[in-house]
Amino acid sequence: MPFENSSIAEKTGTPRVTQFSVFLPNKVGALMEVVRLLNNHNVHVVAISVQASADTAIVRIVVSDPESVQDIFAEHEIPHSVCELLVVELPEGPTELGRLLASLLAADVNIFGSYALLTRPRGRTALALHVEDNECAMSVIQQHGFEILSQSDISR
Repeated sequence: MPFENSSIAEKTGTPRVTQFSVFLPNKVGALMEVVRLLNNHNVHVVAISVQASADTAIVRIVVSDPESVQDIFAEHEIPHSVCELLVVELPEGPTELGRLLASLLAADVNIFGSYALLTRPRGRTALALHVEDNECAMSVIQQHGFEILSQSDISR
């Protein structure tokens, strides 16, 4: 899948964040190897979700520098895919999760996956959402008073 530069998306008014789905063997230390590789290139994981089975794991990550990660993964032949996420700021914290989910339900937006960020952009809770329809979700979320964060908002 071709990599879309997140800064281009921001310039066109679509504040999206890049998610990498990394395919790893389910063995002790496999995730640490990837994180160490990224850290050695001064790239930090800002959100993570791990889904493991008996033999493999899918690690979904959001990083501080997605453009570099694309090159790092290609150079080291790390199998991965890329998709766009919406990162939603919850200004009042987790108590607003229900309101956010209700707004998406009312618009019939399907959520494929979600996880919290490890960092707190602007000191507030943020939630990464992989949804069926980014445009619809973005419109609904903003209509309900939530702010959608861009890659530059969450990167160090």
